[in-house]
Amino acid sequence: MKDEYDFTNAERGAVAAGKGKTRITIMLDDAVIEAARDLAENEGFGYQTVINNTLRQVLLAKKGKATASGHGQLKKGLSASELKNLEKKLSELASDIHRMMEPDARP
Repeated sequence: MKDEYDFTNAERGAVAAGKGKTRITIMLDDAVIEAARDLAENEGFGYQTVINNTLRQVLLAKKGKATASGHGQLKKGLSASELKNLEKKLSELASDIHRMMEPDARP
């Protein structure tokens, strides 16, 4: 290690600037994070990338498809039973993703 370093051209802030990305804090279901981590492990990149790519695909696919009846819009509140059902579906989907990611899996 050097005794002295030259910081004359240094800038304050993040070590790596994220162009086109913003750091946020978000609360996600454990099942979502587990599925994203498992998929990321199989694909060889980070789970946050999996979540970002999944959100990007869904949002871009639905862009402009929302109708006057409210389809495509997020619900403002969920009951405990609805949340439990969603968690169950997410777990089932995570299992399906794992199964489809197997090398010898067939659609």
